[in-house]
Amino acid sequence: MSIVREGFTHRRGIIADAAEIRVLTRTAYVPWVAILGREPLPMTADYQAALTNHRFDLLCSDGKIRALLETDVRGNSLWIENIAVDPALHGQGIGRALLDFSKNIAAEQGCVQITLCTNAHMTRNIDIYKRYGFKIDKEDRLSHATVVYMSMRL
Repeated sequence: MSIVREGFTHRRGIIADAAEIRVLTRTAYVPWVAILGREPLPMTADYQAALTNHRFDLLCSDGKIRALLETDVRGNSLWIENIAVDPALHGQGIGRALLDFSKNIAAEQGCVQITLCTNAHMTRNIDIYKRYGFKIDKEDRLSHATVVYMSMRL
């Protein structure tokens, strides 16, 4: 099973990718800093630990990681921890390809739904997920943010 995109190779992430994954994620999320007033959690994650505990599917071109999908099976659900796409590649359907691929992972793992969360201020992402078929399950108001939990039944 592979993500098929012309001009890209797909491979699983390994510990040695941690530094490059961190750079990609920080680059992808930097526009949100001004909106949130702080760095989003994926910008501060420990990717060595994440690569040990989660599955990473990477899209690469020209020897560089250009996009990633970080997932974890939680019960009967595939949890999307992170989707990051190089901003230079936005608008090319790469995020959609990663979401499509998450359905394959979920089916392979026997999951009945895909779940994720995002910050309520990330309205563009919420709209993208809704158009893709996710629904809002709940919102948790925390001291520093409102977290929107979303799911999509398969």
